Amino acid sequence: MQFPSHRFYEDVLALICACCLVSMGIVLFNTQELLTGGTAGIALIGTHLTPLSFGTIFFIVNLPFYFLAWTQLSKRFTINTFISVTLVSLMTETMDKVLTISYIHPMFAAGLGGILIGVGILIMFRHKSSLGGLGILALYLQSKHNIRAGNFGLLVDGLILAASMFIFTFELILLSIIGAITLNILIAVNHRPERYTVNRAFKPLPVTSDKVDAALDDELLNTVK
Repeated sequence: MQFPSHRFYEDVLALICACCLVSMGIVLFNTQELLTGGTAGIALIGTHLTPLSFGTIFFIVNLPFYFLAWTQLSKRFTINTFISVTLVSLMTETMDKVLTISYIHPMFAAGLGGILIGVGILIMFRHKSSLGGLGILALYLQSKHNIRAGNFGLLVDGLILAASMFIFTFELILLSIIGAITLNILIAVNHRPERYTVNRAFKPLPVTSDKVDAALDDELLNTVK
């Protein structure tokens, strides 16, 4: 299964937009001290247990997973993921300088935060990137073992949130579960590579100006060289 490739500037614009959405979602989670799964969830838990900031922990936790991405997925995917992780780390660290939220309902923060992060991750997946960490492992399992990334993410997030029950209040865990379910269901329902299948029988009309690159990349999860 394959889909059309994206030009460099398309990837850059998409990843900037994706990182903005993810960072905004994390900010909404932080207003209520909510948790989430994946490496972002580990980083959020780390902010409660250590004096380090979210951006610092998030960046460090992702480092070991780049080897898996580089060797099992693709170099382009690894580079894009590194860019995404770095941007999210920087954006979450500086967001308070441009945005102040005086009040937001906890339920709304959980739901909208999950939606924003989920949409941001979907954009990253579509442009050969991810939030790194467990997201890389999820993409690897879907690519090599046909395990749906969203389903794996929901399982891992559930385990992380279950472990956090020994540290945080029940109300905080409940709201965090709402955010995690919203995020992962959004990914599980919408990230279906078969929808990107290109009909090779279709032959587009020739273009005489501003030639269109008709080369097809391998589908994200089958890696792009």
